[in-house]
Amino acid sequence: MREELLKIIERNSRIDLKELAVILGVDEIDVVNELQALEDEGIICGYHTMVDWEKTSIEKVSALIEVRVTPQRGQGFDNIAERIYKYPEVTSVYLISGGYDLLVTLEGKSLKEISGFVSDKLSTLDSVLSTATHFILKKYKDHGTILAKKYEDTREKVSP
Repeated sequence: MREELLKIIERNSRIDLKELAVILGVDEIDVVNELQALEDEGIICGYHTMVDWEKTSIEKVSALIEVRVTPQRGQGFDNIAERIYKYPEVTSVYLISGGYDLLVTLEGKSLKEISGFVSDKLSTLDSVLSTATHFILKKYKDHGTILAKKYEDTREKVSP
């Protein structure tokens, strides 16, 4: 039940508990208890709402920053990752394989704001060797949700 429960709520955290119990074939109280256990164990870390900001009047810019760092003895990448994720502009930090060590996602009001963060805050950290900034121009799919729906012509076909 645990794995199936996690898969369902990862897609839709607002699903009704009764509906969830029916899908899983268990009592509602079992679902409530399992959710509480998953939260207590730190497996469920939070509940989030996905917003397509392009459909609002709010200006928001997102960027992916690749960061190459010098790992610290005995700490690896954990200390520098923690220093980075404490900034409010930072939405996520990942340890990655490849030419860079960390992938940082940021949100800001403008390209200039994000560029300023990278040059003034991120690049000046002691362990940071280099960065590469990639601005997100359009999101097609995010967290499993398709954002850019393909246009479908709904006009009736007329035959001669």
